[in-house]
Amino acid sequence: MDISFLFYLSSGLFLGWSLGASDAANIFGTAVGTKMVKFRTAAIISSVFIIIGAVYAGSGASQTLGTLGSINTLAGAFMAALAAALTIYWTVKISLPVSTSQAIVGGIIGWNMFAGKPTDISVLSKIVGTWVFCPILSAIIAILIYYFIRFLINKSHTSLIRLDCYTRIGLILAGAFGAYALGANNIANVMGVFVASSPLHSVDFGSMFTLSATQVLFLIGGISISVGVMTYSKKLMTTVGNGIVQMSPVMAWVAVISQSVVLFLFASQNLQNFLISHGLPSFPLVPVSSSQAIIGAVIGIGLMKGRPLNWHLIGKTAIGWVFTPILAALICYISLFFLQNVFDMVVYK
Repeated sequence: MDISFLFYLSSGLFLGWSLGASDAANIFGTAVGTKMVKFRTAAIISSVFIIIGAVYAGSGASQTLGTLGSINTLAGAFMAALAAALTIYWTVKISLPVSTSQAIVGGIIGWNMFAGKPTDISVLSKIVGTWVFCPILSAIIAILIYYFIRFLINKSHTSLIRLDCYTRIGLILAGAFGAYALGANNIANVMGVFVASSPLHSVDFGSMFTLSATQVLFLIGGISISVGVMTYSKKLMTTVGNGIVQMSPVMAWVAVISQSVVLFLFASQNLQNFLISHGLPSFPLVPVSSSQAIIGAVIGIGLMKGRPLNWHLIGKTAIGWVFTPILAALICYISLFFLQNVFDMVVYK
């Protein structure tokens, strides 16, 4: 592998690390926050299934980002990813759940502006629309699942000890599904900008399987996300777990599974093909915010249960969602100017 490519890719690896540090809280934060699952267990399961989801099902959402802005040089891709990573890193430092999807979209728009390339408004509106629709959909799904689970619990007359055991198992399974969906949906945020300019080649494992060049790139990105999970996600898991509303174990499970379903709906190319082939409306393959999905689910359950919500934290998070793409776009634009005029690097063609 070319050493210069590794240098350019370092910003994507930093972004992957930042995503893992930030978004692992969205798949296991409620479980760890309610002390139903140990952090070490959550981190290991998250790491494994994030990589599987990224490699096996990550290509769908990355195509949408490619149409938003096809960054055609490694230097340009480097700076778009670095701008997003710096934005995410600063917000993680203050324990604030933010959207990696919004950060990379901001970075891509910053590159488009500097390169004089038009931003596809139809694609941008589709992506921005999911930022509004995603938490609402997650809240609705969470309420429906909670009513269904409560009905099952009341009908089954399960003892508290057995219910506790089932809930722990359910949280682990939901977290594994959530990690898979996170890898499938959000790997586009980490490595999508490098797809057009990547010099990587496919890898053949004989009769077992073959990884395409894009899958090799996504494998590297998935590993960087997993490193972020293992090294820096513990603090933020507690914030998401109980920061917005006090969660019971069952509420925690509902929140995780609801968020996982939303991420899967916007990442599964097979599901989209199935719905289209049967004449049904389908979900766009767009990298959505796991932060928005989990917070939408938590708020939905909290409102349904009549629990007091931490509106200060919700408002603070909402402000972060608004300024994240703006900040990333500004950082990318200014940094591209220095790369081109100070370091004489080709940032666009």
